[in-house]
Amino acid sequence: MFNIVLVEPEIPPNTGNIGRLCLATGSSLHLIKPLGFSLDDRRLKRAGLDYWHEVDLHLWDSLPQLQSNQPLDTRYFYLTTKSRRAYWDVEFRTGDFLVFGRETKGLSEELLARNSDHCLTIPMRGTRSLNLATAVAIVLFEAFRQRQRQIAPRSPQIGAAPPQQPWG
Repeated sequence: MFNIVLVEPEIPPNTGNIGRLCLATGSSLHLIKPLGFSLDDRRLKRAGLDYWHEVDLHLWDSLPQLQSNQPLDTRYFYLTTKSRRAYWDVEFRTGDFLVFGRETKGLSEELLARNSDHCLTIPMRGTRSLNLATAVAIVLFEAFRQRQRQIAPRSPQIGAAPPQQPWG
């Protein structure tokens, strides 16, 4: 459904939790090297529980390598605390790539400057940033919510059969 990109992630439990989020929404997880951990790290697998092996996982040497393997019309959104455009101001589409930076440094200034029209933020007060897994969950589930509304515009009645999943 969507594509989550983690550029040089450093903390295995964050990546494990994000893998579970991707699985829960039918999204793919793209990891950009270097990683701050091994994909065999027990903390990564513990956070991903027994779902980790089911995650649609892609490993890339660089962000340009990932981008060169996608169609030219692919949309990328770069999440940063340095943008003034809120994530909820975007109409997300199936297939969009949501790009998140390292836990300690975020995305590079150069990357953000080159893509300033596609930078988004999570507005917040009183703190400089959120945990990476929390930030991914907020934005991914907004994109997922928008997509669900496009498929089934009305909320189901309490006690009604669950809505059909858009990916299967």
